[in-house]
Amino acid sequence: MSGIKLCVLFSGIGYHCRKPLLLLSSQLAADKGYDVIALAYSDFPEGAKGNEEKMREAATHALKQTEQQLAQVDFSQYDRVVFIGKSIGTAACLAYREKHKINADCFLLSPLEMTFEYPAHSCTAFHGTADPWVQTQNIERLCKENNVPLYEYPNANHSLMTGDAQQDETIAKDVIAKIGEYI
Repeated sequence: MSGIKLCVLFSGIGYHCRKPLLLLSSQLAADKGYDVIALAYSDFPEGAKGNEEKMREAATHALKQTEQQLAQVDFSQYDRVVFIGKSIGTAACLAYREKHKINADCFLLSPLEMTFEYPAHSCTAFHGTADPWVQTQNIERLCKENNVPLYEYPNANHSLMTGDAQQDETIAKDVIAKIGEYI
């Protein structure tokens, strides 16, 4: 696709844009001619895992920081916009897209249940079946209900890693290849 393209990376609470999946996604997008904006979040509430109130606080916090960091971006100048979110960043990217009416395709790396509180059209999700932040059956159900293609990785955790270097490399390559097919 020709034209001006933008890729925005929405990081997670502990998963910044220099970690493998977001770093490789950034490189892929740049290689395909996208302008890339990597969002950086700070000062999340501690103890969010397993605490609904703190998770919601973290999502609100991420959305506020997203709005601050993207305040000067004129999305209308782009022919194509892609959002790639990781964990709490998946909720922030869908909330931002909905609130600001951005026409963006979204890639959800380790989405949370709260991610699906926002319209999930034009999304693709990636989930590790050993993710302690969310039950696999809940993600499967939410993806099905929202018509979101879901790629699952057996025994992979919230970072889509298994602890086996070769398997982790295979997963990362697969995720990046699948994103590459779309962008």
